[in-house]
Amino acid sequence: MSAVDNGFDHVAPRRSFGLRWWREVLYVLLVYVAYSAVRNQFGSGAGTDVDPEPAYHHAEAIIQLQRNIGLYFEDALQRWYLDLPLDGLIRFWNVYYGIFHFVVAGTALVWLFRKAPERYRLWRNTLAFTTLLALIGFASFSLMPPRLLDDPGEFGGCQVYAAGEDLPDDAGEPPCDEFGYVDTVAEFGGWASFGSEEMAAVSNQYAAMPSMHIGWSTWCAFVLAPLVRRRWLKALAIAYPLFTLFDIMVTGNHYWIDGVGGLVCLGAGYLVARAATRWWEGRRVPGLPATATIGSRAAAGAEVGTDSGTRQGRSPRVPQ
Repeated sequence: MSAVDNGFDHVAPRRSFGLRWWREVLYVLLVYVAYSAVRNQFGSGAGTDVDPEPAYHHAEAIIQLQRNIGLYFEDALQRWYLDLPLDGLIRFWNVYYGIFHFVVAGTALVWLFRKAPERYRLWRNTLAFTTLLALIGFASFSLMPPRLLDDPGEFGGCQVYAAGEDLPDDAGEPPCDEFGYVDTVAEFGGWASFGSEEMAAVSNQYAAMPSMHIGWSTWCAFVLAPLVRRRWLKALAIAYPLFTLFDIMVTGNHYWIDGVGGLVCLGAGYLVARAATRWWEGRRVPGLPATATIGSRAAAGAEVGTDSGTRQGRSPRVPQ
């Protein structure tokens, strides 16, 4: 009886690539726990005595760089958007920032595992290496996000540029009004305030460069676009990183150049993942040389399935 007749046609392809769902869940958890632990050893996550000066001066350098090339516009973009009726429904974008980042990436990973196991290992490894490479940026270039520049609190920039003056309780009041950004979650609500004491205890407030929101959302586009058939869904998958870029700027969580850093991590992550996946599959997949391309392995898997179907009794048509 064939795999299709047994009802196990959805299991055989994944087994042929050595994939087990419980093992994949374990890999994802291990990578993200390690990533979070290392990320939080730097910047505001390094301990109780936080020095905001390096992150603030790095933010000044980023802003000056963008001004020099005529592309510093995040402050004007946020002011324009918040002046729209109903504050532009900014709370939606706050929720988007806090939730979509994980939900869409998780959905893409599961869908890829089920529908395209021949692509799964390469793109799973790409996501892992992209995420881990971001640690280089967090460790070497702590960066204060726009939403904290006028914040008079422990992690804010106001205590740097207005040192020695009486600081207000809230950002936007003199002398804490130099940049004009709004922390939209603190002001309008949303999923969680990344500047709250609870989040500060478990997160690095200065892990803005590179932006993993852009790295992950672009990864999602590469994964999902080939999986969907309807044109509008393909368009939505391709547009997802653009929506995310708008989101990270309008909420004051990133500068656009942080997104460029995320793309650099994704590109480097893909190259490392491709080499690692070729090496691993060359060792683990029987009958396939280590120098074979990943695409040729997928084709080989398809041929094995065809040969298996012939052996199961589905004879090829013979010309009459």
